[in-house]
Amino acid sequence: MRRIGLTGGIACGKSTASRVLQSAGATLLDADVIARELVEPGTEAWQHIRDRYGPECLLPDGSLDRAWLRRRVFSEGTERLWLEALLHPRIRAEFLQRSRALEAQDGAPDVLIWVVPLLLESGYDRLVDGILVIDCSRDSQWQRLRARAHWSDAEIAAVLARQTDAAHRRAAAHWVINNDGGEAAFAAQVRAWWDSLQSTPRTPS
Repeated sequence: MRRIGLTGGIACGKSTASRVLQSAGATLLDADVIARELVEPGTEAWQHIRDRYGPECLLPDGSLDRAWLRRRVFSEGTERLWLEALLHPRIRAEFLQRSRALEAQDGAPDVLIWVVPLLLESGYDRLVDGILVIDCSRDSQWQRLRARAHWSDAEIAAVLARQTDAAHRRAAAHWVINNDGGEAAFAAQVRAWWDSLQSTPRTPS
């Protein structure tokens, strides 16, 4: 089974690309989905976060208040480092365990798409056979992030500063799909990439 990493900057369109690929029949493993599962109420990671920050980090239903937590960790570097140290090893272990399980099952697909926002930053790039980068301009990122609830300009700047430079991602990529146009055009590009990948079984050089 080939492992293909799908990555890109925040608000570049990774979620849209993932939906298009799933509808086309691709098998995906998403690090963000695993991260959300690992902090569901009652989990070990959720308990650590609740113990550190108290009830103000929770919504009325007991789930994490992600907007509050984002503001807290990006305003205090030590808190961000603490949260990353808590979550990143757990996410990686669970991600790799699920990947191995998928690869070992009967009738395993020929390609497994790893959707990992911090693919390069977290070293997952060394574990894949090819990298697809979803790219867009910085202006597009700002516009999309401003449209999201509870995102201030300071928060946007802090999040963007934490991510790998777009030029570095493009340099590491085997394929790049730009998402500065409309959604229909972007979806068509993603489907065309998937069709081409399936018809070209070689590992990219």
